[in-house]
Amino acid sequence: MHWLLYLRLIVLTAGTLLPFFWMVVILGHRRQRNFERLFFFLCLALTCFFGSSLLALNATLFYGAPPPALLRFAWTFLCLGLWFIPPLVVQLHTEYASVRELISSRRAKIQWSLLAWVPAALLLPRLFATLEVRANFQFETSSRQLGIAFQAWLITAILIAAYWQRRFRKTAPDEAQKEFHKGLGLDFLALAFFLLSMFLWVRNFNGEHEPGLSVIVLMLALGPLVKLFRGVQRFNFLQIGRQRNLVYAVLGVFLALLYLSLVRRASLWLDPYLPPEASAALLLFLPVVFFEPLQRVIRRLLRQTAQSEVDRAQKLMLPINEVARLGDQSKLRKFCEGWIAEQLQLAKVELEFDLSGERQDRKTEDARSAQSFEIRRAGERLGSLRAQSFGAMISGETYAALEFLCEQLPGAFDLCRLIEEKLQLERELAERERLALVGQMAASISHNLKNPLGSIKTILQVQMESPELPASLRQETQMVLEEINRLSARLNQLLQFSRPGLRVGNGAQSCNLAQVTETVANMLRHAADERRVSLELREANGESRAAIGEEAANDILSNVVLNAIEAVEDGGHVRVQLRSSEKVCTVYVEDDGPGISAADQAKVLQPFFTTKARGTGLGLAIVDRRLQEAGGTMEIKSPTGGGRGTEIRLNFPVVVKEPAE
Repeated sequence: MHWLLYLRLIVLTAGTLLPFFWMVVILGHRRQRNFERLFFFLCLALTCFFGSSLLALNATLFYGAPPPALLRFAWTFLCLGLWFIPPLVVQLHTEYASVRELISSRRAKIQWSLLAWVPAALLLPRLFATLEVRANFQFETSSRQLGIAFQAWLITAILIAAYWQRRFRKTAPDEAQKEFHKGLGLDFLALAFFLLSMFLWVRNFNGEHEPGLSVIVLMLALGPLVKLFRGVQRFNFLQIGRQRNLVYAVLGVFLALLYLSLVRRASLWLDPYLPPEASAALLLFLPVVFFEPLQRVIRRLLRQTAQSEVDRAQKLMLPINEVARLGDQSKLRKFCEGWIAEQLQLAKVELEFDLSGERQDRKTEDARSAQSFEIRRAGERLGSLRAQSFGAMISGETYAALEFLCEQLPGAFDLCRLIEEKLQLERELAERERLALVGQMAASISHNLKNPLGSIKTILQVQMESPELPASLRQETQMVLEEINRLSARLNQLLQFSRPGLRVGNGAQSCNLAQVTETVANMLRHAADERRVSLELREANGESRAAIGEEAANDILSNVVLNAIEAVEDGGHVRVQLRSSEKVCTVYVEDDGPGISAADQAKVLQPFFTTKARGTGLGLAIVDRRLQEAGGTMEIKSPTGGGRGTEIRLNFPVVVKEPAE
């Protein structure tokens, strides 16, 4: 059966190269994960098994009677590789099930790991006995030397792998992966069937069909490794994803080595007709003839690849532009990171876009496999995109797609920014219209209520001056007067809020802010004494001439200081201090009250928002509005220390002095 011998030689050569090929791919990929490590050691065990059988077969063909030391060396590595295959197959599927979250508990994973290695440990004595064999090495039926128990364990491990492949197929996310796992499951079932046939049924025929059956078993063992080529291209198996340059590079090196091996073997075949050096030189320069057609094929492939990547990048931009139309730059950045990483099969994508004028750099977890792509527009750097692959590097086609995306992203963010500004303007316009309506309503209410309240107050004051008024009615009348005064104060706040401020040129309205601050403090000191609150006014450092009207400044300071007095408890402290510089006058109003929560700080400037039982919610809204009309700003800091206290900074623009003529 000369043809069967050469078929076995071809199968063993393929069985040696395929696992070794995937070992090189895993080493080049350099993914730090247990699944890749286990797959590497399984490929190493298969390489030892197939390589040792190939070494023994080549030694038999070359020597006729191979040296015993060489056969013993090959037998040792063959037995070690074969012994490690069953536990590694079970452990590999267990780890992949953990990656797919089919094994969630640590206890279940430990149980499956024990199932993988305990039988192998129990078979160690038989392995040592097989390694002690000195002669009659049975390379074609090596599993028989390891005993019936090992053969049963090998078939069981393959059936466990078929069981897991069935579960992987049921939980696969798409049809491509379902077909892949279905094919692997059928391969494992066929392998188990033929192994069982070789172990049991062949003995009934005195080993007549054992050589042919062993070749079929070896071919079936290579099936899963062959399917990985298609699996890596169709979906992100092993999370290699689009790292096809790695696979192609290793494949090219292997083909070159195979061609060199063919050159050597062909030179030996042609030895009777040509000198080995001459035949080797002819075969080495023979590929030069194919450079012209090969160049055309590569050019067509490169053009197709480039066009497909451009089309892919354009398709990637369609959802990005849709999200950009929502007008939320933060949401757009998060979507870009997740979408690009998902579509280009990358471990992580970070987009460092200058959204606010300040660069915000973020560090990736593993900078070794991350590459940065600058985002530019007209030579100006706008940000960067950092992409991290699952393995050692980013493939060429992914690199080109990322560069194309970096050219398109500024347009998407400009569109998002413009829509965001448009929405902001629309919101501001709607808010102004709402406030104008509120102001008109407040002015109407104040006009209709203030005059009747004034008349009622005058009548009651006249009644209070009458000596004939009974004491009981006098007390009740006093209470009514106080309520009328409170209503008048609320109506005054409504009028302040509804009355638009007038801002004219710089210096047209101004006031001595130190004098206004002192006036407000003296006016509110009585209210502070009634609540037993200490109101402290610190002197200003020099003259403070603010570019704001005295009435508006008085409204601002009165509301803020009164809020501080009402916020503290009995015995609390309120401090008012004025500091001036060349560009701004700042009034600091600090209290030691309970402070303002983070949630309330975002709402305190909204009209009619209040946390007081009898408040209107217009105090700080009036302050913010008057300051904006004058060109000033307000800052709120809470808590100030010990989890309590609030500090409000009122920044007033100063009067710009005209230069002397």
